Amino acid sequence: MEDVLEVYKRPYDPMRPVVCMDESSKQLTREVRVPLPMTPRHPARYDTEYERNGVGNIFLFFEPLQGWRSVAVTDRRTAIDWAHQVQQLVDVHYPQAQKITLVMDNLNTHTGASLYKTFSAQEARRILDRLELRYTPKHGSWLNMAEIELSILSRQCLDRRIADKETMENEVSAWVSPRNHCSEPMKWRFTTEDARIKLKHLYPTISA
Repeated sequence: MEDVLEVYKRPYDPMRPVVCMDESSKQLTREVRVPLPMTPRHPARYDTEYERNGVGNIFLFFEPLQGWRSVAVTDRRTAIDWAHQVQQLVDVHYPQAQKITLVMDNLNTHTGASLYKTFSAQEARRILDRLELRYTPKHGSWLNMAEIELSILSRQCLDRRIADKETMENEVSAWVSPRNHCSEPMKWRFTTEDARIKLKHLYPTISA
């Protein structure tokens, strides 16, 4: 926890950006009956029945000090999918950065082993050399600012039935573009000092 909190205190450095990453999924559902449109007396009405149409998976990268985010919709969320997203982060989004500090939860696919599973040893090593991996503690995913962004995305964009992956991609794209243009940097206020006071019960007791 303190490792992550200390990372969040770093000043902005374009050569060593701090990027938070999280992932989620959403059940895709088709309507089985045409919804009834809104009328002066009634809101739009949808049938309670629906048809499952697979799952859309989301990888979200968020640089809090720049207020920038990138969201990708994929068919799966395997180690290989994660590795390709990280490769794109390094080569497409931050090609000039010397080292990217990547904050994420400790899911078993979020490791260098996933890169070696996906790419040649030389390519995996090249990508890892560009990264500084920092993990939130178990049951501490609230420390990941990308999780906050995912929550906003879910509430503002994905809080309804979405029929297919293409629709989901269009919805996410429409959400990301204006947010990147208008969003301000995220101000993280919870510090290591706060943690030692408010979360005192998590620290070991040292006998005199």
